Amino acid sequence: MTTAGDFANPDVSAKFNACPAAARRALMSIRDWVFELADEIDGVGPVGESLKWGEPAWRPKSGSGITIRADWKPATPDQVMIFFDCKTDLIDCTRSLLSAELATEGNRAIILPLDRPLPEGAIKTALGWALTYHRDRKKAVK
Repeated sequence: MTTAGDFANPDVSAKFNACPAAARRALMSIRDWVFELADEIDGVGPVGESLKWGEPAWRPKSGSGITIRADWKPATPDQVMIFFDCKTDLIDCTRSLLSAELATEGNRAIILPLDRPLPEGAIKTALGWALTYHRDRKKAVK
């Protein structure tokens, strides 16, 4: 099991190390929050960490949630982005409930400018939704 402090996958570590300092700090915060929330939220448990489409990605091994990806791109050097599966309603929920703190793009990304502090509470809320997406949908059906 990977924990927030170490990288089990050298490719993920290399990806983080290739980012500029401000982007790396933001991505490390997001990564830390994913592991923190996975440990705190009942039913989530250990998180697998890998690269998906060349981007750092995390997915609960329990199947409770969806894959969360985050990355910095040279084409948009002043921001990092968190990506969710576009087939979910998570970005719509983020737009509806957290738009005062988080900007979104299309139906799959949260945009985080690097020129201001990350809105930790709002990001953690959205990450928590992603980590429990399948679990919460199963509860709603019952």
